[in-house]
Amino acid sequence: MATKQTEPVTIISLRKLSLGTPEPQPKEPKTFTVEDAVETIGFGRFHIALFLIMGSTGVVEAMEIMLLAVVSPVIRCEWQLENWQVALVTTMVFFGYMVSSILFGLLADRYGRWKILLISFLWGAYFSLLTSFAPSYIWFVFLRTMVGCGVSGHAQGLIIKTEFLPTKYRGYMLPLSQVFWLAGSLLIIGLASVVVPSIGWRWLIRVASIPGIILIVAFKFIPESARFNVSTGNTRAALATLESIARMNRAAMPEGTLVEPILEKRGRFADLLDDKYLRTTLQIWVIWLGISFAYYGIILASAELLERDLVCGSKPKVVETAGDPESQSPCHCHMFAPSDYQTMIISTVGEIALNPLNMLGINFLGRRLSLSITMGCTALFFLLLNICTSSAGLIGFLFMLRALVAANFNTIYIYTAEVYPTTTRALGMGTSGSLCRIGAMVAPFISQVLMSASFLGALCLFSSVCVICAISAFTLPIETKGRALQQIK
Repeated sequence: MATKQTEPVTIISLRKLSLGTPEPQPKEPKTFTVEDAVETIGFGRFHIALFLIMGSTGVVEAMEIMLLAVVSPVIRCEWQLENWQVALVTTMVFFGYMVSSILFGLLADRYGRWKILLISFLWGAYFSLLTSFAPSYIWFVFLRTMVGCGVSGHAQGLIIKTEFLPTKYRGYMLPLSQVFWLAGSLLIIGLASVVVPSIGWRWLIRVASIPGIILIVAFKFIPESARFNVSTGNTRAALATLESIARMNRAAMPEGTLVEPILEKRGRFADLLDDKYLRTTLQIWVIWLGISFAYYGIILASAELLERDLVCGSKPKVVETAGDPESQSPCHCHMFAPSDYQTMIISTVGEIALNPLNMLGINFLGRRLSLSITMGCTALFFLLLNICTSSAGLIGFLFMLRALVAANFNTIYIYTAEVYPTTTRALGMGTSGSLCRIGAMVAPFISQVLMSASFLGALCLFSSVCVICAISAFTLPIETKGRALQQIK
């Protein structure tokens, strides 16, 4: 009887427990963003190929820009140019760069980074080849201006690299891109030392166009930025790109579905000047302008110091042209000797000398502090250049200046690519690159004209601008070290 009484109680208790158990809820589908995918896939073989191909854009850009320094003495003699006419060539190249840089940045945020990069290379290679057939000084200036327009789009290669690299690798891989700029600079100087004395400057330009043409073919191996594709709603293309990268790196994709908001408003100039980015944008523009002014200033000043033999304040060599006195040019005509090319190569190698320290500073001190330190040192070395010294001492100062100005460019490139969201990243880089060309346009008249009249005055001007940039870098409101790339503002 006792057993029969306890049985119903047990059944009722089990029923109560069963009724109290909650029903299983349907699981929400897993999702991931491009940022999640990039970080999960990590660094691998795709990024090495990306680094080599997109980094090589720096080789082409360096060759086109450094070409001006090695060709200047030759065209000065051939067309009997005065100082301001030689300076005008460089200024007009950077004018073309300035005008088209904003346009290319705007188009890249709307239509894609890869397309604009390809167009800019085709444009640059075409007009560079035409320059070698320039019949007069006016045509030379015009065609090199067109080359400057094309070169301005090369910055999209850096943006593509930035948008594919995982966060912890950006501070190391992007500064290493300086190796390609160094390679391009050394290549054009080496070619000039062989080609110009033997078959002339026109063939130098033709040979220098070859790397750009080869690189156009290599672009097909690099896809459009996945971050850009999702911002336009093309999620399928972005997913295909990420899956291809994962296979190449032999890595796994995140679980779930790729989800990103479609960003209708992209590439708007007003977004750079809204409340969140106004101060950052203005200070970045000041820094870009100053760094470019110092960088191209020291490159052209190096050529002038060698061409005019300005060691310890010696007077420039002046060689008047032969012929009728009325046809004589008031300018000097002094071609580079083999030793001058060697000195240019040594000072150019300086551009990579501080790369290890620059990478450590960027990754441990942060972008802002690292940039302010190198800008301050640049200001100091500009003033030290006025010290009366030997040829070896002059080469040493030029070496350090090239190293410092290259480190400045490394840091500001990384900071600018990181600080803006995907919707305005290319435009932010484009406007910065455009504004910095104002500094590059002014630099020739300081290095090639003012320096002849007042050497100390030119150096003080360069140094003062660097000090302003150092202060501006130190007070930047946003630090991007270790920060994920922003998709929207």
